[in-house]
Amino acid sequence: MEVEHYLVIIWLLVEWGQYMKCPNCEQPESRVLETRVHREGEIRRRRECLKCKHRFTTVETLLVQYAHVVKKDGRREPFSREKLRRGIQIACKKRAVSIAEIEEIVNKISKWALSASEKELYALEIGQLVVKELRKLDDVAYVRFASVYKNFRDLNEFVESLSEQEQAAHSGKLKTKNLDSDLDLMEK
Repeated sequence: MEVEHYLVIIWLLVEWGQYMKCPNCEQPESRVLETRVHREGEIRRRRECLKCKHRFTTVETLLVQYAHVVKKDGRREPFSREKLRRGIQIACKKRAVSIAEIEEIVNKISKWALSASEKELYALEIGQLVVKELRKLDDVAYVRFASVYKNFRDLNEFVESLSEQEQAAHSGKLKTKNLDSDLDLMEK
């Protein structure tokens, strides 16, 4: 991964006293009672003020700068894990797909987007990755996502596309360029 993809705010424990104060008495010194790593690299620290013994929690997060996504109509917008997650959740609604499985797909595609050497990604590439992952997970979710992603005009176009995808999947010629190998590398 390239360094330029990360915007990192580093807080050293020595410097914390200058900026972090007890919310109760504004004393700059506290001690860490407990540290936990939560989702997506978030670190929560339970602290105790050395003066008034008030306990409070601080949260540290890594700020990540993703590439921009080029939409079908040429618009550009920042890559959004939330938007990706929401689209997958809608496709998986009322299906036997766990939140953990959805989160795994989101994490895999987000890692791919973060490690991409280009500053702009095409929505088409991201959509192909989601379709590929949903196809492995649940056929109905795959069909739901593909129907929105491909923006079909009528039922015949939809059925034709599904049969093409089916033939391409069986012959191993699914059009995802180097994305498959990129995702495979991410899993290792």
